[in-house]
Amino acid sequence: MHNVRVVYRKYDQRLHWHQVMRYLGEDSYGVWLGAPPNSVSQRGEEPEVLHSQAHVQLFPRDRWYTAIFNDEPRSTEIYCDITTPVTFGETEFTMIDLDLDVVKKRDGTVYVDDEDEFSEHQLQFGYPQEVIEAARKECDWLIRAVTTEELFLTTYKTYLDKVR
Repeated sequence: MHNVRVVYRKYDQRLHWHQVMRYLGEDSYGVWLGAPPNSVSQRGEEPEVLHSQAHVQLFPRDRWYTAIFNDEPRSTEIYCDITTPVTFGETEFTMIDLDLDVVKKRDGTVYVDDEDEFSEHQLQFGYPQEVIEAARKECDWLIRAVTTEELFLTTYKTYLDKVR
């Protein structure tokens, strides 16, 4: 297993969230990376953030999202970022964060976060109409999928077991 640097940027190319994760494998859903307990991530140049629980991340091919699956006791079970499709490299995955997030809490609550930021950035960065439509379509699908699709119900647990 090798390490992969995960790099999210904003539409203006500013560095957003980034971290190093371990390659876990690939299946029909996409490429899976993992981080054990006490790993770190960083937003831009801000101080590193320590993650006390393990988590895995899915990077689908040709889709407009990525998904983080957190181990217990974290209250957020699943956190999906709406992004441009991932650019896959051997040692680095990159994508543009398009602001919208679909969140599933461990109690089953599902909501969309950062809709205000998505609206603001459409004007500020001039998101093309096709980007706006793709982001909305993916967000609408994820709102339903996180509670109904096998990927979000059990599949991720196999990968999470590898980094606990």
